[in-house]
Amino acid sequence: MPDEHRRGLLYGVLAYTMWGVFPLYWPLLEPSTPVEILAHRMVWSLVAVLAILALRRHWSWFLPLVRQPRTMALLGLAGLIIAVNWGTYIFAVNTGRVVESALGYFINPLVSVVFGVLLLRERLRRWQWVAVGLGAVAVVVLTVDYGRPPWIALVLAMSFGTYGLVKKKANVGAAESLTMESLVLLVPALAYLGTLEASGTASFGAHGIGHTLMLLSSGIVTAVPLLCFSAAAIRIPLTVIGLLQYIAPVLQFLCGVLIVREAMPVGRWIGFAIVWVALAVFTWEGLRHAHHTRREEQRRLAHATR
Repeated sequence: MPDEHRRGLLYGVLAYTMWGVFPLYWPLLEPSTPVEILAHRMVWSLVAVLAILALRRHWSWFLPLVRQPRTMALLGLAGLIIAVNWGTYIFAVNTGRVVESALGYFINPLVSVVFGVLLLRERLRRWQWVAVGLGAVAVVVLTVDYGRPPWIALVLAMSFGTYGLVKKKANVGAAESLTMESLVLLVPALAYLGTLEASGTASFGAHGIGHTLMLLSSGIVTAVPLLCFSAAAIRIPLTVIGLLQYIAPVLQFLCGVLIVREAMPVGRWIGFAIVWVALAVFTWEGLRHAHHTRREEQRRLAHATR
């Protein structure tokens, strides 16, 4: 339905826009350290998603899910992986490496394709190989420019790609999945925060009510875009989601260059340009393949009705 499609598009744009402006949010939580911010994000995202589930009175999924050990193990693994992703991202943003974090989400689609080949034995089409090859060249160019491998970008891309793979195998809704993942992370997060409080080094409550409220808001900031994404995914095609996903790294990149004022030497621009060409090829190939598949399906249906 057109209305549902428009609503899904709006939800998708909102989700990726919120993710795209995260570089402006996490520095507001200083002087909390990246690990302390991560622990608070784990705790308060669970509180936020439980509140949302309570408002929706949506609990019927819990017991059937708990009785599925394989799915629970996958969600536990997903929780650990996304903790690595969150922690790396918060560290990158709060240490002035916003551009490199944006790179991670630019190359994430290419990493996901490589995972499909290596782990799911999928076969790449010719232009997909071209896109992946260009992505590899870009990483080499950026390694030369940085004087080291862009490890923040690689960790972000690989952890988020692995997270997506595990979530695909678990096949659980966004709110339900976030709840179980946050439960897995709750005990270590509370243990760490308790240790900080006991040692007198915790920032929570020590820097005024404004800072405390900002730490509390990390749960809402985590849950809301995820739920918007979930609402979009059930209303619009995956090809549209694939195009919308570039909103977030574009906004992150602009934050890094225009607001944080990170240096962008010529070599870095060249590396990013190669990444953007790779993504253009990847997107064009995906749209062309989807169009060809639809035409073939229509042709088969027309033939079958004769």
